[in-house]
Amino acid sequence: MAEGRAREPGPKVAPEVLRAVLHGIGATALLGVLIVVGSRNLSHFDAALVAYTFSILFATFGLTYRYSMWLARPPTAVYWRRGWQAFFRRGFRVRNAVSWCSRMASDVLANRFILRRGRLRGLTHLLIMWGCVLAVAITFPLVFGWLHFRPVPGDLSLYEAMVFGFPAFRFPHDSLVAFLLFHGLVWSAFLVIAGVMLALRRRIREEGAVALQRFAEDFMPLILLFAVSLTGLMLTASYTWLRGYGFSFIAILHAVTVIGTFLWLPFGKFFHIFQRPAQLGAGFFKDVGRAHESAECRRCGHAFTSRMHVEDLIEVERKLGFRYQMPDSPVEHYQWICPPCRRASFALAQGLAWHGRRGGEPLDSRGERPPAPQFVNRGIGAGPLDTEDSENYHP
Repeated sequence: MAEGRAREPGPKVAPEVLRAVLHGIGATALLGVLIVVGSRNLSHFDAALVAYTFSILFATFGLTYRYSMWLARPPTAVYWRRGWQAFFRRGFRVRNAVSWCSRMASDVLANRFILRRGRLRGLTHLLIMWGCVLAVAITFPLVFGWLHFRPVPGDLSLYEAMVFGFPAFRFPHDSLVAFLLFHGLVWSAFLVIAGVMLALRRRIREEGAVALQRFAEDFMPLILLFAVSLTGLMLTASYTWLRGYGFSFIAILHAVTVIGTFLWLPFGKFFHIFQRPAQLGAGFFKDVGRAHESAECRRCGHAFTSRMHVEDLIEVERKLGFRYQMPDSPVEHYQWICPPCRRASFALAQGLAWHGRRGGEPLDSRGERPPAPQFVNRGIGAGPLDTEDSENYHP
């Protein structure tokens, strides 16, 4: 009789994966509770929209899971932690609050960082973003049962908006307000379609975009947005001008496109919508770094960034397994060399190798450091980071 062997333990789940799953379950459960409470125990919930609701719940879990995994990465974790520390740093809180409002308005709401790359490109993002924001602001409360409209008892010429079961405001059913509200998804569809057309124009005509684009990352999101917007307009056309002809088929087709978009949301390019606001923390990190001790280049002696930034980079590289220490050199670590000197050192090392020699740069006759590199074409402000590009050039 063969002896039984001990059962080998299965693979362990990484702590960050388990944490991300728990965060996803928690966020999904919280949204489910809000739906039940906000719809007054589902009394105002439309059962015909249950498929939309479950797709949004799935997207909530996927987005939360991926966001948690994204924050678990060493570079993101450091920026996330330092961003909050910088925001709540004593002596900077009031200024940071004002700066947050300014950056939120310019970078997130107005897409200023994209407008700098090109006016047409910025207009494209603005059209798509605000079209989607308008559609979400209308659709989600309706799907969750948080918002519905009802005729006013005793006066059928008026509609009353109910928010979380409470009366909010009234308006005549033939007024401009009613026309704008009840056709809000039409206006959002027009904005999105215009933005998609401009984005496709860039993807087809600009050589730089054509060389880098991929179907899943660049065309699939545009196709989904166009399909959702077009089928939504087809629904409006069906019940407005065609007396409901083909409405059932169009409604199913529209539901498929919307649900497919939500299922795609956590996995494709749409995820950057939720990543972008976290970038504001990097701005506070830089502001605090500029106000404190600077890091001086160990080669030329010029300040090139904050000391906190260099120390955090060294920590992140250590966690990622990169070793750029120089134990037998006064430099100590490669990160203590400024970007211009890195490029100069690389060129000098290649020149020495060309002549069959190896070694560091010799000091001059007075034992001083090598001079800072001078650029023929400084290109200040020519890069995508504008003023931050110029900070990498020394006087």
